[in-house]
Amino acid sequence: MNLKVKLRKALLDARTICEQAEKEGRDFTADERKKVQGYMAEAAELKTQIKQADDDEALKAALLDFEVPDAAAGKPPAGTSGAKGTLGNRFVESPEFKDWLRRIAPSGQVPDSMKGINSPPVLFKSLKTLVTGDSATSAGAFVETDYTGIYEPLGRYPRNVMGLVAQRVTGSDLVQFVRQTTKVQEAAPVAEANVTTYAAGTGEVEGKKPEGAIAFEQVTEAVKTIAVWVPATKRALSDAAQIRGIIDQELQDDLAEEMEDQLLNGAGTGENFTGILETAGIQTQAWDTDLLTTIRKARTAISTTGRSRPSAIVVHPNDAETLDLLTDDSGRFYFGGPAQGGVGTVWRVPVVESEAIDEGTGLMGDFRKAVLWNREQASIQVSDSHSDFFIRNMVAILAEMRAAFGVIRPTAFCEIEMESGT
Repeated sequence: MNLKVKLRKALLDARTICEQAEKEGRDFTADERKKVQGYMAEAAELKTQIKQADDDEALKAALLDFEVPDAAAGKPPAGTSGAKGTLGNRFVESPEFKDWLRRIAPSGQVPDSMKGINSPPVLFKSLKTLVTGDSATSAGAFVETDYTGIYEPLGRYPRNVMGLVAQRVTGSDLVQFVRQTTKVQEAAPVAEANVTTYAAGTGEVEGKKPEGAIAFEQVTEAVKTIAVWVPATKRALSDAAQIRGIIDQELQDDLAEEMEDQLLNGAGTGENFTGILETAGIQTQAWDTDLLTTIRKARTAISTTGRSRPSAIVVHPNDAETLDLLTDDSGRFYFGGPAQGGVGTVWRVPVVESEAIDEGTGLMGDFRKAVLWNREQASIQVSDSHSDFFIRNMVAILAEMRAAFGVIRPTAFCEIEMESGT
């Protein structure tokens, strides 16, 4: 049977077994694994034999293309000219060489005084066939790929909200804090008493001081876990050391992106944090006249009702662009235009961009009034103790972090409608 036919049959037989296992959603049986390994070993041997046969044919063809002089007389073989004999003969009889010699030495003799002469190149088909850069069996076999090691990830948007909130450390799975719900507002001027026993008579002044009222609530937040893992083979981690660092960084970045979303939008159900936008008691500012007017009213609400000074306004990148492009009636940018440097602000409040917040919604607030308690900083673990990973030389690379989050003063935050009708 032809070697190439045998190779095709071995590969088809191996693929049939693989397709059957894939169709049934299972791994190979011991017998199937042995057969597949046998087919692949046979295919590798056949490929080697085919390559050797092809190389032999190429070498024969190249040798036959060279003519050699008659062994006895030192002349070209019968029926051939000098140009078809040795390489030297073919060179001096070539049209390129003859034309060059005719130009520099019309008499046919090169003067001894002539220096620095260079003959033109003469190409021979047989040599070009033997040594080429585009053949894996010729000069191309020495060409090595230049692996630069450059790796360009898909990229992630910067996570900015975590840098705004206050961060503490906890050693417990539950975090409690006290939140004031009512403040003392009963203070009033009091006249001096003029009687020892007040009977509400004419001219009597009791002089009694008003009693104040204050109330608190105890808030408990549970430590939640954010985690993600990927499978990898031990061989991949050993043979490509760079891949471990890439995987670790990707996992940690994914944790940070999820944390950013939880701090803003966590629903508070199940294992979700209660994000700032989902916290009861935060203020809201409806659209009013235009974007700048609406934002300014939110700032006022935080100052008067929340008794706080806003440290940032978090907006979607598209809304940040809208702010930057606002112009007055003369077409001048309100915020300095493209040449303006430094941190962007609106009404003296820094603008922070985040893709975690919905377009059309802004969140202004004193972000020091939101606290992230770290129970366990982001960590990476590797283990083969998952499913049948041990016997398959695979590992699970796990990244996780544990933390609790709470808003200690909800009125210090205000959700803003950044668009009319939102």
